Amino acid sequence: MIHNIKLDSHNMHSSFSRNYEPILTIDSGDSIQLKTPDIQWGYSESEGQERTIFSSREKEEQPGHPLVGPIAIKGAKPGMVLEVRTNNVIPGWYGRNWAGGLPSWQNEKLGLTESERLELDWKLDATTSTGSCKIGNREFRVSLSPFLGLMGVAPSEPGVHRTTPPRYCGGNIDCKELTKGSSLFLPIAVEDALFSLGDGHALQGDGESSGTAIECPMDLVDLTLIVHEDMTLNMPRANTAAGWITFGFNEDLNEAAAVALDDMVKFMQSLYNISKTEATALSSAAVDLHITQVVNGVKGVHAILPHGAIR
Repeated sequence: MIHNIKLDSHNMHSSFSRNYEPILTIDSGDSIQLKTPDIQWGYSESEGQERTIFSSREKEEQPGHPLVGPIAIKGAKPGMVLEVRTNNVIPGWYGRNWAGGLPSWQNEKLGLTESERLELDWKLDATTSTGSCKIGNREFRVSLSPFLGLMGVAPSEPGVHRTTPPRYCGGNIDCKELTKGSSLFLPIAVEDALFSLGDGHALQGDGESSGTAIECPMDLVDLTLIVHEDMTLNMPRANTAAGWITFGFNEDLNEAAAVALDDMVKFMQSLYNISKTEATALSSAAVDLHITQVVNGVKGVHAILPHGAIR
């Protein structure tokens, strides 16, 4: 079954909690289709149309990312795994990204903390999958690769949790490989999973260096949600066009890399029926470590085992 979710403030929140009431309850294997707002809680369907501004129904004191959800999946229980299959993501007609002008470690290192905050306004064309912006009298063009920066289920810990840092049950992962055709596997921590999504990106480089991707609304997000009773995970995992991916999140980049690598090595052990030392040796020949992002409080590293790299 396909469920259509209306873009409405009643369907939106900006934090995670195991106590939030779901906006929709679906069966495993059902799909959801929806639009998502831009990072500033706005949405405009076409150029020249004024942006509609939305808000969080939970009325958080410090609003985070605009999220749609949570969505309950019947039969989902702690210890199981939720597969989020991205069938399609189509960006809206505009996007924005920013650099400088704020206290952050990268702005401090680049000497941009006291600079003027720069906003780049992008015009996006989903038909040609291209984007353009102007800097001075010059135009710059890019090829788009849209994805959702934030997909996660509610954590088991009590209380209200910020959207900014990614965690063991997903959230603001900001991995550019999670494009159309990918599957993200999330450890389920609470009854019914309580899945939420948002933070559309038209294009992002590994690292998300300035603190933002090309942040955009999505004219269409089409996801299929599948509960796997026979899978067990402690951290998110993904199957993408680039290969199998494992993730690590930590304030220390070395620790984040260690978590991602350890999970990949364990995955390779089960995949090839080899020892941990043998899997580690093979990983050094075939697995790539990428910096997912360095801007969300905790840094992210993802390990990629390309399809067919080991035969």
